[in-house]
Amino acid sequence: MKRTNRLLAVLLAFGFSGCVNLEYNEDVVRDEEWVYNSPFNGIKNLVYDVYGQAFSEFKDNWGLTVYNGYNGALRASATDESDFANSISNIHKYYNGGWTPANPFPETWEVAYRAIAEIHYFLENVSRMSLEEYRYDSNYSNMVLQFELFPYELRFLRAYFYFELVKTYGDVPLVTTTLTNSEANNVERAPVQKVLKFIVDECDAIAEYLPYTYLTEPWQETGRATRPAALALKTRALLYAASPLFNTNNDKELWKQAAAAAKVVIDKAPGWGIRLSAYNQLWGHDAFNNAEIIWGIGQWESNTFETNNYPVGVEGGSSGNCPTQSLVDSYEFANDGKSFKERYPQSQINVTQEHPYEGLDPRFALTVVKNGDRWPTNSIQQLEIQSYQNGFNGAPKYNATTTGYYLRKYVDGNCVTTYNNPTVRRHTWIYMRLAEVYLNYAEAMYRYYGDADAKGDFGMSANEAVNVLRNRSDINMPEFSGSANFEERYMRERMVELAFEDHRFWDVRRWKKGNEFFANITVANQQLENGDVILRREVKNRQWNDKYYLYPIPQSELQKNSKMTQNPGW
Repeated sequence: MKRTNRLLAVLLAFGFSGCVNLEYNEDVVRDEEWVYNSPFNGIKNLVYDVYGQAFSEFKDNWGLTVYNGYNGALRASATDESDFANSISNIHKYYNGGWTPANPFPETWEVAYRAIAEIHYFLENVSRMSLEEYRYDSNYSNMVLQFELFPYELRFLRAYFYFELVKTYGDVPLVTTTLTNSEANNVERAPVQKVLKFIVDECDAIAEYLPYTYLTEPWQETGRATRPAALALKTRALLYAASPLFNTNNDKELWKQAAAAAKVVIDKAPGWGIRLSAYNQLWGHDAFNNAEIIWGIGQWESNTFETNNYPVGVEGGSSGNCPTQSLVDSYEFANDGKSFKERYPQSQINVTQEHPYEGLDPRFALTVVKNGDRWPTNSIQQLEIQSYQNGFNGAPKYNATTTGYYLRKYVDGNCVTTYNNPTVRRHTWIYMRLAEVYLNYAEAMYRYYGDADAKGDFGMSANEAVNVLRNRSDINMPEFSGSANFEERYMRERMVELAFEDHRFWDVRRWKKGNEFFANITVANQQLENGDVILRREVKNRQWNDKYYLYPIPQSELQKNSKMTQNPGW
């Protein structure tokens, strides 16, 4: 029987769910002639199909795809940020030995190469796609303007999908044309640095042709590729290229290139209308309008994420992604004049008497729901959370928190999840935002100069870049200074700032620090004793193997292609 390869096969039928302008959602069957004969709908929806395949943990981890079986888990729950309460979720396979080439979490491979094939289909056939029949339409000029952008948008998306493939698998096939099944079954993996260079070169080539905003473009659609998004993707690609996982020769110049690219985005951001936001405005119903988000992937109105993360005991809540004590211990105290972790380092704390959460970095309260908080914020369901053992929201209730905490970040507390009269809200998955670019710059500067106060060729030191974030009026944390323990402090800052935004899983891998951070996590066992809540830090061991730095190539691909090689250790 002839094998077909989902990797790079020519696709002439499209039936995928799209999402752009945050509300787009379509599920129809379109054939090749339909695309050409109905260009206004056919071509535009072909492009939106590709957008619709962009990865979003709001979409991909709600059980709406057939791939991962996460049951609502974020990838953060495979890190030291979080533990997932539902024991049957596939998220646990990342560390319990259930992850193999035969059970490889194949969604990145399959979705990315399917999208790339669609992009090639468009780019190779764009000359056949004409709007001539619409020349007397009142919207003709706007249609032309929009369609002229499509090739550059799709090239951005191709670069984006290749980046997702690289960070997941390392060396991957780099193909820029449509292949036959036979050709696809003989393609070889390209070196990771070659693929990353392709991404960088593509971002440079297309950036000037993309608008910095679509508010001045026809139909003012949000969620589409922009010039800032292309240049921000370039900074991320260069950061990964310079990082230990992929920079095997320890080429310091790669760090300088990463710093230079990030500084361009930082310097141009004000002119693009991009600026840092209050932390608690990064998510919620209107987050797609947030000026800090460089590229956000929007989803339809829903309360599924809230159902999956509201505490048990809240009607409709089934718990889910539970922040760890490891994460909680990463938040610094704001202004007590003491060094990090000097307060409350002991394994047992009387939470009621000692008040260990007072004075913590404001990002803690915006990310984590702790015992005693009033949550959610809607007036129908709000209650005082009891996350201790035998508390109203604690074990042994089914799916109760396994860490002592519940998730607040990204959870819209205004959503009502009751059986009667539930409400729904829009959600925007942050793929890139300005704060990440400042952190990328800080990391690259320190790695290149070895001095966190060095301004070098770019006029801003690593410490100054971090302090831009810490000096936000709603955060107002003490400034970084000096180089002592900078790497440790920076990694903690990045974890805190970007918590639950799908960075920690990849950051620890590119730093090659999996055994240090992911081999175990710390959780809080909280019990009510004599009217006081007593917290005991406990360690949960997890399995770490250095082969986990990269995903396994799906076994099905190896069977189709004899030239395809497997990643080390798999």
